[in-house]
Amino acid sequence: MDTQEVIREQVTTNPVVLYMKGTPQFPQCGFSSTAVQILKNSGVPKFFSVNVLENDEIRNGIKQFANWPTIPQLYVNGEFVGGCDIMREMYENGELQEVLKSAGATQQG
Repeated sequence: MDTQEVIREQVTTNPVVLYMKGTPQFPQCGFSSTAVQILKNSGVPKFFSVNVLENDEIRNGIKQFANWPTIPQLYVNGEFVGGCDIMREMYENGELQEVLKSAGATQQG
């Protein structure tokens, strides 16, 4: 499988995917850390994450996949949502929570 196929499979077989630097437990950049916090604050108990620092092909390939130059990148139900700034903006206006809820990714509380 080529890199684009791997990425396509990851984003289509997992409801929430975050391509980030580091892991949710140990983010390696402030933007990735913020993205993880936004997902947690949105009620997402777990999500599929990909540490792009472990694989240069994925790190470069994900930028081409969404035609988006920065990491982190969030995908919900196979759709590119955005990077850290877009996630923050959507979280602040409640839009992100709705997207995640409709994807069945949030805990009902």
